[in-house]
Amino acid sequence: MFEDNQTDRTKTTNTKERQPAAGANARIGADKSKQNTPMQGDAVAHQKAAGWKTRLRDRRTWLWLGGALLASGMAVLAAAALWIRSLDVSKLEHPLPEPTLILDSSGQPASQLSSSRIIPVELEDVPLDLRNAVIAVEDRRFYEHSGIDLWAIGRALLRDLQSGSLKEGGSTLTQQLAKNLFLQTDKTFSRKIKEAGYAIKINLIYSKDEILELYLNSIYFGEGRWGVEGAAQQYFAKPAAQLTLEESALLAALPKAPTTYSPAKNREKALERRNLVLSLMREQQFISDAAYQQAVAKPIVLKQNNEESLKGKYPSYVDYVIEEAAALYGFTEEQVLTSGLRIYTNLDPKVQKAMEDVYANDGMFPEGTPDQLLQSGAVIIDHRTGGIRAMIGARGKQVYRGFNRATQLRRQPGSSFKPLAVYAPALERGYTPSSWLYDGELDIAGYRPRDWDGQTRGQVTLQEAVVRSWNIPAVWLLNEIGLDTGFEFVRKAGIPLTPADRSLSLALGGLSEGVSPLQMAQAYGAIANLAVMHQAHAIVKVTTKDGIPLVEAQAKPTGVTRPAVAYELTLLLQEAVKSGTGQAAAMGRPVAGKTGTTQLPATQEFAAIGPNGAKDAWFVGFTPELTAAIWLGYDQTDKNHYLTTSGGAVPAALFREVMNRALSGTPAAPFPVPDEYRKLEQARALEAWQQQRQYEDDTASGDDPAREDERGKRGSDEKHEHRGWWERGRKEDD
Repeated sequence: MFEDNQTDRTKTTNTKERQPAAGANARIGADKSKQNTPMQGDAVAHQKAAGWKTRLRDRRTWLWLGGALLASGMAVLAAAALWIRSLDVSKLEHPLPEPTLILDSSGQPASQLSSSRIIPVELEDVPLDLRNAVIAVEDRRFYEHSGIDLWAIGRALLRDLQSGSLKEGGSTLTQQLAKNLFLQTDKTFSRKIKEAGYAIKINLIYSKDEILELYLNSIYFGEGRWGVEGAAQQYFAKPAAQLTLEESALLAALPKAPTTYSPAKNREKALERRNLVLSLMREQQFISDAAYQQAVAKPIVLKQNNEESLKGKYPSYVDYVIEEAAALYGFTEEQVLTSGLRIYTNLDPKVQKAMEDVYANDGMFPEGTPDQLLQSGAVIIDHRTGGIRAMIGARGKQVYRGFNRATQLRRQPGSSFKPLAVYAPALERGYTPSSWLYDGELDIAGYRPRDWDGQTRGQVTLQEAVVRSWNIPAVWLLNEIGLDTGFEFVRKAGIPLTPADRSLSLALGGLSEGVSPLQMAQAYGAIANLAVMHQAHAIVKVTTKDGIPLVEAQAKPTGVTRPAVAYELTLLLQEAVKSGTGQAAAMGRPVAGKTGTTQLPATQEFAAIGPNGAKDAWFVGFTPELTAAIWLGYDQTDKNHYLTTSGGAVPAALFREVMNRALSGTPAAPFPVPDEYRKLEQARALEAWQQQRQYEDDTASGDDPAREDERGKRGSDEKHEHRGWWERGRKEDD
């Protein structure tokens, strides 16, 4: 039992011992583990340290990379900012050039001048529907982005990359404005980058409304029209301010592809595109469903402007207006073309049309040569004011600022110069229409004039010399009254002369530089206006578009001679038209005028042609209402290009046709007779009557009339002639 108990205790003890033993073993294991910790812990610590170092190194790398990227980005942004800042958009600061209007003598618009293809319009004058339509179809986030739309660019770039092309745009209105004004139209990435830079710069400087206004005034709408105002006039014959919703949508549809969607060329595609714009406007809540339904149901109705465009009308007259604005008032050509001026002129559309219609009829002119058109220039003025009523500077196609033969031409005037250089100053010195002039062989210091028919008559009256346009009597008379006398009268008549012109050839229009039709019309206008010359001028006044006066023409009449002299010369020139070389100019109203023809140079080149050819042909004449000068000739005269007509043929006929049309509907009126002339003729008639009575008394008393010398006979004839002229003057006045 003891043993059993012992055994039990032993077992119990052993059990207890075993239990601790297990714990001991655990502790031993722990101890062993503890005994291994220094070596194993160092490895773990080393591993941990290495991991931290790796992670730290990676973190530093990323930090360095991030910093480098940030720095690079900042540098790029700084460089981009500097580049954008350097872009020059100052062109936008200048206001869009406004066309200048030329107004006629009635104050109505006659022609339009502009150096620009744009007719600018302010944003407030553009209908809201048109503004919204453009935004809806071209740039729906216009008022949100900063000049470039990154979302739109991203979409476009993705599509371009997928297609391998550069067809997609993604451009904002601001970018399109930049492209139109500053860049080429090539589709390259570099151009797109520049476009974006300009757009950002523009967006920084200008408000959205200002950008939209610039865009609407500069975008191309097809058919040669730039800007909404020109497009509205082109397609609907109305100003942009009056466009309807459907018309606005149609215009907004065009900038994407003006030719493809042109309603004038492809009505179906234009309608489809217009309706797309309307749907986009509805989608973006610019219009209601009802407005959309009403607009898409309407067909496209174009209204072409039946009235002629003012731009380019009356080119010769307008060119002279520009010249006169510079010469008399100091305007530059750029100011005239771009400042929106209102230039009031003396242009008479009826007279101008009469001239243009005649000049458009090739049958009125001799046939030229295939390589050179027979040219002509003409001008008509109102001699009572000096106002230029009409002008033609060329035959055929006329170009802007081309050579104006009415004002810039300088040619010898031939016999049309005789009334100015010879007969008017001779009448001033007491010569009369019946005064006898020498018409024989003449040689004055080697100068030997010849009459056009190669004959001489011994002596002719002054009237006959004018009517038949004899040369020798004119040269002889100029020599008699003195070269200085004729020289001075020509200058008073407004025609500049040089020392080289101081010769007897002045009598026949032999000038060193020649004259223009305008100069001749002005000089003859003084005769028509009873000796009072007004400077020929086109411009009446110039104002701003708002009516603020800038300049105004000031009348400065000049007395050229006495009224009686001017009227007596008028009667002589009337006779030249009635029965002389100017008969082709006669019409059913009083007309006075003089022909002029200049011969070919006496050179070997023209020797074979002889007297059958001429270089220049003129007719200068007037009615009581208007004065005109017409020149005909070749720009380059040579043996293959010369006239076979005279001033009494084609130029006189042109004068008649133009004047008949210009004065149609105007009652015929006589030339006014000055009181001085009435008194002078009465005195001459009384003197002639007294001398006739004396002659009759001498005959009755037995004196031999044969004793009367030839000069006395001429005096008697002269006084009878004066009586006849006085009677005609009274009849004209009646």
